[in-house]
Amino acid sequence: MFPFKKKSIPLLGVDISATAIKLLELTKTGNTYRVESYAAEALPANSVVDKNIAEIEPVGEVIARAVKKSGTKLKMAAAAVAGSSVITKIIEMPADISDADMESQIQIEADQYIPFPLEEVALDFEIMGPNEDNPDRVKVMLAASRVENVDNRVAALELGGVTAKVIDIEAFALENAVQLIVEQQLGGGEGQIIAVADIGSSVTTFSVFENLKIVYSREQHFGGAQLTEEIQRRYGLSYEEAGLAKKQGGLPENYIPEVLEPFKENMSQQISRAEQFFFSSSQITQIDHLILAGGCASIEGIAEVIQERTGVPTVVANPFANMSLSSKVPAQTLANDAPALMVSCGLALRSFD
Repeated sequence: MFPFKKKSIPLLGVDISATAIKLLELTKTGNTYRVESYAAEALPANSVVDKNIAEIEPVGEVIARAVKKSGTKLKMAAAAVAGSSVITKIIEMPADISDADMESQIQIEADQYIPFPLEEVALDFEIMGPNEDNPDRVKVMLAASRVENVDNRVAALELGGVTAKVIDIEAFALENAVQLIVEQQLGGGEGQIIAVADIGSSVTTFSVFENLKIVYSREQHFGGAQLTEEIQRRYGLSYEEAGLAKKQGGLPENYIPEVLEPFKENMSQQISRAEQFFFSSSQITQIDHLILAGGCASIEGIAEVIQERTGVPTVVANPFANMSLSSKVPAQTLANDAPALMVSCGLALRSFD
């Protein structure tokens, strides 16, 4: 089951992405958050494929390493399944029935909405609020994913020494982190259209938020792996060596003008194309702010290049900008990794639901 129900317990946010495990622990005093621990550890190639765990054991081993490296004492975790592996649907139910009765009724009716045998899916629901046109009915979000997607994450976390308390959906975790950035840095978000371009290793997800709720999301095959592969090809390195050189530097002088700048231009074209695709399929005609997330958002000067091409005020995601840090959290490393930690931050924020 997806435990959508609210949990006011400290949770370690664990993002299991295609290339790395990223985990984060937050605490909160009043309205102020503090980063207590964090770690990012690379995953072996092909252990996560198309955002699904292909090999549980190596993923569990990397989670264990990240937990040890971070120094966290938390034993309960929140992880997420990818939106592409989840079916969500808004349905209506009577407003006057209990949660237990609603759960029973949804279980009975779910096969109308889910194109898989119910014994193969993990299913949960959350009441979104009343139907404005009919106060006797409430809107309910139904979410379902194949059991193996959930169970594999639960198993990997257990191998890593933590217990899955919440299995969320990546888009909802992202929503939590975006809300934090918008409220603290972009004036609150009410009435604003905010886009987020999350540039991962092989997939870029372009999401649009209206009043801080996702109204659109689309994936396209483009990501940082293309830059790594070009470094590998150009300089005769292994893929792993190219990935390290990309992060740590030390490449020949022609790297920036001949490899990095063309990649930045390609990246800006991809995001501009995603933006135009959104406009063509929506009534919305203007985006107020664009937030860049994912590993590629850390490339120096990328926000300026994309802002110039799209004409949209663009910032690099940093959900920790107004947070204090524990003495064991390396500030510069966290700042460098911040754009890639949006999902783990959103998951850690589930501690305060």
